[in-house]
Amino acid sequence: MRSNTELQQFAYIASHDLQEPLRMVTSYLQLLQRRYQGKLDADADDFIGFAVDGAARMKTLISDLLMYSRVDTHGKPFESTDLTVVVEQAIANLKVAIEESSATITYATLPKVFADASQMIQLFQNLLSNAIKFRGDDPPIVHISIDRQEQDWLFSVRDNGIGIEPQYVDRIFIIFQRLHSRSDYAGTGIGLAICKKIVERHVGKIWVAPSVQGATFCFTLPDSGEVPS
Repeated sequence: MRSNTELQQFAYIASHDLQEPLRMVTSYLQLLQRRYQGKLDADADDFIGFAVDGAARMKTLISDLLMYSRVDTHGKPFESTDLTVVVEQAIANLKVAIEESSATITYATLPKVFADASQMIQLFQNLLSNAIKFRGDDPPIVHISIDRQEQDWLFSVRDNGIGIEPQYVDRIFIIFQRLHSRSDYAGTGIGLAICKKIVERHVGKIWVAPSVQGATFCFTLPDSGEVPS
């Protein structure tokens, strides 16, 4: 427990303190790119482009690391949260990605739970974003279903994408773990680690269920006794 707390503190301090020098580096690299693009040789243009791209990826990585470290330390108090409204907000946040991929997202009428609403939006948004990103040749089709268990709600987010090989189902929730090259799929490998952290903060569990096609992410949240209307 102590090592986990120290890791969170380190992640927050490192990511927070790195932002200012990185902002300066990025600004000057972009200035170099604007001022000298095409005025030096082709190699120089490539070198500057690589540096700008690297700085941009570092900025994204630091931002995601800061988000990961804040799940526990900056979470809001739990309150009655309508997950149907949460999913609608997550879908609205992904409007551009949904339109560009011609994705279809459907969902059951979801219950109210005792939760941090902003983290619930982040949880569903990350899972839906992954389903859209890791799509196959066909447009993404994603469905969110629920099942009532004894003391929990079981949520399933099923897609028709490229799926996950069985040997990787545990690895994908580890921070910075990637199953594909950056050239194939963008991202830092933190999204699912954040999902796991959010679910665990809400006393639930998350896993990948066996699936004939695509991927199915399942997670539980305690049943607060408020049924779908």
